[in-house]
Amino acid sequence: MQQRTPQLGNNSSSRSKGRLTSWNDEKGFGFIAPNGGGQPVFLHIKAFANRARRPGIGQLVTYALTTDPRGRPCATQATLAGDRLPAPQRHRGGALAVLGAGGFLALLGVAVIAGKLPPWVAGLYLAVSALTFISYALDKAAARKGRWRTAESTLHLLALGGGWPGALIAQQLLRHKSKKQAFRTLFWMTVLLNCGALLWLYSPLGDRLQSFVSGHVSAVNPAL
Repeated sequence: MQQRTPQLGNNSSSRSKGRLTSWNDEKGFGFIAPNGGGQPVFLHIKAFANRARRPGIGQLVTYALTTDPRGRPCATQATLAGDRLPAPQRHRGGALAVLGAGGFLALLGVAVIAGKLPPWVAGLYLAVSALTFISYALDKAAARKGRWRTAESTLHLLALGGGWPGALIAQQLLRHKSKKQAFRTLFWMTVLLNCGALLWLYSPLGDRLQSFVSGHVSAVNPAL
């Protein structure tokens, strides 16, 4: 199973405040005492949007509260007194990715209607894409609740098997697995491999291979 990581909150309207009671500047972490009392909140330097300012004991910190896989409180989107959260950036790439995935599935439908592809190919892409979307949704829910996560290798295999349109839609609509660069790089490799295999299969060379395989299957079992 994939190692679980805490899910970062993104709702700036439900932010908390507290004072830094301990801080290890060399290791880049410490603990916050919430203003309203309660369990100390773990704070890592990566939680700060502005890392130019180094925090110190006694400073007031504003943060969004989340938890780690063990249910322990952690801070994210943290700011020191006087700092502001960066304005959220809207990326057009997300909408284009969803449109691209939908356009690919629509293109498969047109190819089936035109007799260029057998119906089962489009059906396979739709089914695996739906399964992949559900897998992403379940993985995000597991991340929020601190449960066992779906292995990244499983998500990549689903994408490679034709579920990449569903994966692409899930990444953008669910905001899941859309920022981790290593995952994204491998994901796009599965997309290229899948599309390349589809194009090759219905190229003249792939068509001859299908005819060759069909002929041998018929020779072995004439009933097919």
